[in-house]
Amino acid sequence: MNIIAWIILGLLAGAIAKWIFPGHQGGGFLATMFLGIIGAFIGGTLMTFIRTGTLQLVGASLSIPGVVVAVLGAIIAIWLWGLINRG
Repeated sequence: MNIIAWIILGLLAGAIAKWIFPGHQGGGFLATMFLGIIGAFIGGTLMTFIRTGTLQLVGASLSIPGVVVAVLGAIIAIWLWGLINRG
């Protein structure tokens, strides 16, 4: 059941982040899901660091705050991917 929750969170967060972030990111269904899952890890890790001051690899959960954190992380992932691709 955890894998299904990660897939749903990834699709939701990736789609919202692509909708919010300006420009054309490209990619299809799987790219959006992967972007959202990476965003959940980035956002969860940053929120854990802000709360506790320790750096731990933590993913966001499938909840309203978790989706918000995952979307913020996915926006950061889009921005970083844009920096890498510009060369």
